[in-house]
Amino acid sequence: MPVTTDIVRMYRGPRRVVRDLLAMGQREDRAIMWLMIGCLIVFLSRLPALQREAVLGQGDFSRDAAYAFFGLMMIAPLMFYGLAAVGRGVARLAGGRTSGFGARLALFWSWLAATPLILFYGLLVGMNGAAAAGTQAIGLLWVVVFAVFWVQSLREASENHDA
Repeated sequence: MPVTTDIVRMYRGPRRVVRDLLAMGQREDRAIMWLMIGCLIVFLSRLPALQREAVLGQGDFSRDAAYAFFGLMMIAPLMFYGLAAVGRGVARLAGGRTSGFGARLALFWSWLAATPLILFYGLLVGMNGAAAAGTQAIGLLWVVVFAVFWVQSLREASENHDA
C-alpha cells in the first residue's frame, strides 16, 4: 500500500497498520526512509514560521532555514536512534519483547504518520504566530497524536516480537 494510505489508516487503527508494516519484513532502509521523510516534512513545516520571523525583523530567513535543515536532517535522525533505544528499554521494562528494529519502526513510522498535523501547525504558526490559542491547540494535538501513535506502535511491536 502507498505510504499516504497507511498514514490515513494510522489515524483509524495504528496497531493494525504497524502489524502490516512489521509483516513486510525487517527492512532498515525502509525505516530510515520514513524517518528522513518525516524530518524533511517537519523542516518544511518550519518554513512559514521562519518567514514570519524574517518579515517581522526577528530573524534571517536564509540562515535560520539552513540551521533548521541541518538540525532536522543531520542531528535529529541520530537523536531518534537514541530515542528508539530508550523506547525499547521502556517497553522491555513494561514486559514487552520488542526487537531493536520493532522499536525503530514504531518510532520512525509514528513520526511520519503524525506529520499532517505538524504541517498544519507550521502553517498556523506562520499565519497567526505561536502564541495564538488555535495554534497552540493544534500543537498540543500533534504531540498527543504522536505520543499515542508511538505507544500503540511499541505495544504492537512488543506483541509481534518476531519481526
